[in-house]
Amino acid sequence: MTFQADLEKLFGLKTVTYKYNLSKEELFHEAIANDRGRVRRDGPSNEQKAFPTKLGVNGPLVYYTDPDCTGRRTKDTYAVKWPEVADQIWFKADLNPYDPQKYQGLLKRVVDHLNAKRASLYVQDVFMGSDPEFAVPYRFVGEYATHAMFAHNMFPKGLIGVKDADARRWTMLNVPSFWCEPERDGCRSEAAIVIDTRNKICLVAGRADYCGVVKKTIFTVGNFLLPLEGRLSMHCSANVGAKGDAAILFGLSGTGKTTLSADPNRRLIGDDETIWSDNGLCNLEDGCYAKLINLDKEAEPVIAAALSKPGTIIENVPPLPGKRMEECHPDELDLSDASIAENTRFSYPLSANPNVMPNGRGPHPQTIVLLTADAFGVLPPIAILEPKDVMYHFVSGFTARVAGTEVGITEPTPTFSACFGGPFMAHKPNVYARLLAEKMQQHKARCILLNTGWQGGPYGVGKRISIRMTRALLNAALNGELDDVPTETHPILNLKMPTACPDVPSEMLNPRNGWADKAAYDAQAIKLRDMFRENFRKKGFADFGIEERI
Repeated sequence: MTFQADLEKLFGLKTVTYKYNLSKEELFHEAIANDRGRVRRDGPSNEQKAFPTKLGVNGPLVYYTDPDCTGRRTKDTYAVKWPEVADQIWFKADLNPYDPQKYQGLLKRVVDHLNAKRASLYVQDVFMGSDPEFAVPYRFVGEYATHAMFAHNMFPKGLIGVKDADARRWTMLNVPSFWCEPERDGCRSEAAIVIDTRNKICLVAGRADYCGVVKKTIFTVGNFLLPLEGRLSMHCSANVGAKGDAAILFGLSGTGKTTLSADPNRRLIGDDETIWSDNGLCNLEDGCYAKLINLDKEAEPVIAAALSKPGTIIENVPPLPGKRMEECHPDELDLSDASIAENTRFSYPLSANPNVMPNGRGPHPQTIVLLTADAFGVLPPIAILEPKDVMYHFVSGFTARVAGTEVGITEPTPTFSACFGGPFMAHKPNVYARLLAEKMQQHKARCILLNTGWQGGPYGVGKRISIRMTRALLNAALNGELDDVPTETHPILNLKMPTACPDVPSEMLNPRNGWADKAAYDAQAIKLRDMFRENFRKKGFADFGIEERI
């Protein structure tokens, strides 16, 4: 069956035209010529959205999202509550249930809209995952060439040996020109992102044109499909050392996941989304989607070098003052300019990294790292986790952000995101925690909790743990140098702290030592302990079979 016939059978698209599997150079020109929509909140709905820089097709494409969608619209993300998955999917604030009847009506109206306007649609066939044994065929179908180019950047293409591709294919229909009506369509706003597990459809209807939607929606699908096959899908980075020793690093934004995984002595598997199967580790993607705001070009030379490469996409970075983007060289752009969005982004192929594993694959990991940046100044810089501890801290997904910029806000803010990627987890968290524990036991992997936050006091009083010390702690764990070191147990947080580590002063391994006021430390530790306990109870983790460890 041709892809046109397949799309007519799946959706009922009859009067549309397609541009199929265009090259990135072709999509570059198509995006500039044809991608139209809103780029200013008070502006019209037909403004140009994609622009060249001074380098033209030999440089990046610059793309501007709708001002209401400069990040993922989590409250507008849904899964259809079909009876067969109603008890299986973990419905929550950022993955809401969608009424099946309302969804069917919405999908029909979106298709009728495309047929009525005789839309021209871009189609890109890629895969989710680089291992042909389980890679999921993924077909992007949408109105914007920029999104098709993003799919080209971010996902593997042309995999050989993928079986039953047509029967297993998932299709995204991405239609920014359609406006949802909440009362009629059963959604919250004028936009809806809906996962339909029965028909293998991802519907994006309305102003949800942030490029990350093309990636994170299918990742949520993978988080539903792959664990059913005994494969652990993870929101983490992964790399491999010179001895073939692989490691995975979980961590929320700001904990150092990208920085620590980009080690010149280790080869990168991927920096964001990884699968752990019977074959080892496998990158879900073939690209990187990096934050650009306040990028330090000296500290992040790979991203800085890729900014000027052809076939990449810069998102929501404004031109230089008084200039059109066509007059700007990408290296001159002000990456601290958040006037359009704080969440400026950059999409580039994984091959832009100089030190990557072939085909984005690697062996079973020997070390699991749970990263946190504790702004309360309480957690030890490193703790050794036993299997039950791993499950507890994995489902907790804790980090603490520094105080905000508003007057009067001085306290660090705790953040708990289950499995270090709660919004994307389609199953209940115990599914992923048990798979992680089983695979760790099977492959005899160690696990550490690595704190990249503050010592000697909370943010504003203490000092952030240096990257040098963090690297020394991480390297010691990766090399197995902490495996047999005696430990002491934190009396409040129940964490096993090593008493010695190469190149790290032993007195720094117990965080209480760094506080001048020991009573103040104990009070802060009790406060953090109670936050963990409250989160555990609020999320109902005990009902999922997770043992409380703090």
